[in-house]
Amino acid sequence: MAEEVIVAEVATEAQEPASKPNERKFSKGSKNPRARREKTNEKVSDGIDKKMVNVNRISKTVKGGRKMRFNAIVVAGDRNGRVGVGMGKATEVTLAIEKASVDAKRHMVKVDIAGTTIPHEVVGEFETTKVIMMPAKEGNGVIAGGKVRDVVELAGIKDITTKLYGSNNPVNCVKATFDGLMKLRSAEKIAALRGKSVEEIR
Repeated sequence: MAEEVIVAEVATEAQEPASKPNERKFSKGSKNPRARREKTNEKVSDGIDKKMVNVNRISKTVKGGRKMRFNAIVVAGDRNGRVGVGMGKATEVTLAIEKASVDAKRHMVKVDIAGTTIPHEVVGEFETTKVIMMPAKEGNGVIAGGKVRDVVELAGIKDITTKLYGSNNPVNCVKATFDGLMKLRSAEKIAALRGKSVEEIR
């Protein structure tokens, strides 16, 4: 009888598959760390485009030598009427751009657009820079300089004519354009402010 029990135990051990030497076993409650890492690295698109407008290097002379810092300005928009401008400072270029991108997304505002263009002519100003923006017919395209174009396109405006006066400093151009877009008012808003219908003010 004892010999039969020993033979049965040996047969059971022979039937069990030997575990591989490099095989990792995870308990029921734990998760594969590699799968968790891959899930963390997945990027979720928020539908917001960003453009770096300019990066300036700032040098400060102190007792121990010179301290270098970088100042970045970024424009963010969803190309559907929302746009924002942000600035960031850091000791590295990539970190400054990242801070500016977060600041731009945080300060996004709604812009009144009439179809593919702006509802009326407007003038944006910042310090010595002046940007005149005029409506254009569909198919005209964006007629604007590099920095003004970045803000207008990210706002979702496809047909517009602009003219720049004064300083062409990138920061001034972006902020003057943003100031002009903030002054836009749709026909419905103007009619509501005057207490009239849209047909009466046209």
